[in-house]
Amino acid sequence: MTEARTVDPVVVEIIRNALSAAADDMNATLIRSAYTPIIYECGDCVVALLDDQHQVLGQSAGLPIFLGNLETCTKATEEQFGREAWQPGDVWILNDSYLGGTHLNDVTIFGPVFVDAELVGFTATRAHWIDVGSKDPGGSMDSVNIYQEGLRLGPQKLVEGGRDVPGVMSTIATNVRFPYQTSGDMHAMIATIKMGQARLEELVRRFGLDTLRAARDEIFAQTEALEREVIAAIPDGVYAAEGFLDNDGIDLDTRIPVRLTITVSGSDIDFDVTKSADQATGPINCGTSQTVSACRVGYKLLVSPDVPGNGGSFRPMTVQVREGSVFGAVAPAACQWYFSHLGLLIDMVARALAPAMPDKVAGASHGDSMIVLLAGTDPRTRRDYVSLEATLGGWGAWDGSDGETALINNVNGSLKDIPIEVFETRYPFRISRYEIRPDSGGAGRFRGGNGVLREYTALHDCTVSLWFERSFTPAWGLFGGHDAIPPEIVLNPGRPDERRILKCNGLRLAAGDVIRCMTGGGGGFGDPAERDPGAVRVDVLDGHVSAARAAELYPAPA
Repeated sequence: MTEARTVDPVVVEIIRNALSAAADDMNATLIRSAYTPIIYECGDCVVALLDDQHQVLGQSAGLPIFLGNLETCTKATEEQFGREAWQPGDVWILNDSYLGGTHLNDVTIFGPVFVDAELVGFTATRAHWIDVGSKDPGGSMDSVNIYQEGLRLGPQKLVEGGRDVPGVMSTIATNVRFPYQTSGDMHAMIATIKMGQARLEELVRRFGLDTLRAARDEIFAQTEALEREVIAAIPDGVYAAEGFLDNDGIDLDTRIPVRLTITVSGSDIDFDVTKSADQATGPINCGTSQTVSACRVGYKLLVSPDVPGNGGSFRPMTVQVREGSVFGAVAPAACQWYFSHLGLLIDMVARALAPAMPDKVAGASHGDSMIVLLAGTDPRTRRDYVSLEATLGGWGAWDGSDGETALINNVNGSLKDIPIEVFETRYPFRISRYEIRPDSGGAGRFRGGNGVLREYTALHDCTVSLWFERSFTPAWGLFGGHDAIPPEIVLNPGRPDERRILKCNGLRLAAGDVIRCMTGGGGGFGDPAERDPGAVRVDVLDGHVSAARAAELYPAPA
């Protein structure tokens, strides 16, 4: 038996940070090179460096829902084509919802890294493409099968031996509505792969492959030991939580149950979602790999929030998913808005474990991406456009702090909304209001964060598609904290044709029509009667809580 190689702890730390920095370099390359605002403004992307066994060496900040998920694509490719499929200079592409787990718009591009003819690892990136040829521009809120959602690509070579594969690139260009922008984003991703390959090769040549692998093993072991220590401190037992999505976008009157059971045994933890709903007719399903990622996000929020994810992360956890459920979709299930039940699931991890970890959990967040998709022909340029934007909301409070106001949901992490100046320059709309939504956060000893109000005025005839969730199961409070206010959308407020709606697909708007979007807040933590009166006064002065609501929720002490 070969004795394990030891490596200087200083070298371990240098390599740990070098791998993280390499991932950040890749991410910067992508964002600076991309053609569409959803990448270069919103940051709807993530990158990773993997070792030759598909284990994460470094992953950039980005969307947590992709946590430890990119390696699924390289593994699936190797399983299908064999180890010998990896060749120097090749770059691969994949967006299959049942392999990658997400919707078809999330395209993964990846490639092997060779040093002196030896396979030493992989680099990978995933980014949202604004259109992949679905039945409606940008994506459909009412799709009922995967075939309506666009071009679906299993793993295949995009670049071979350093040269573009024209057939594949031509197929992509002829099946999307915006070939120029799509090609730009695709080549930005290819450049990102090449950046990652150069950075990993530099590290191998600087430290040597043996030292790099020894440092990797030490980093992984440290991460696993830290996580097991936290889990071992949780009392053994079975913990459970349940919530419901409003609907699947097709049958608007039927709730979709999401059920989670967590079993803790020693330093091991198991997540079971097998009792959740069967896969739905509407586009709220996802592949198993994405369910695993969501459980990892909920786990990491409580177990190791300060440690960058790597191949040693999540070794203590297992996930049970039932094939044919909303969490284990099989063809031809629609997957376009795959994230709603995942956001709910992430919040439910904290709800389930709250009795065992009261000092680490928070009330629920607003929990959904709250999508506004606008499409039409810009009268200024006579060119078609699609704008897809997530809307911010409130996060839950915890034992020590109020929840944050106006943040993206926990699925999307560092995703940003589009700045008003950029939005109004690129699209024929006016953002007539953008402000905090007072009183939307749940009351408590610590108050939940507030949602926002964002109002769009159409400057021409166009269409809007909406996907707002969590009105039936809004953000809940913990330990006596109150629930938050749910989301609301009002079309043409105050006019005779005013209507309220949370989901729609391709709804026609006329010039002058208004879309007022209001997101929910986060849940409160602890009894509101215990809130510091000084904090209540500051809330009112800052406009987070109205005076009337403060008098109702926070009675003055006797």
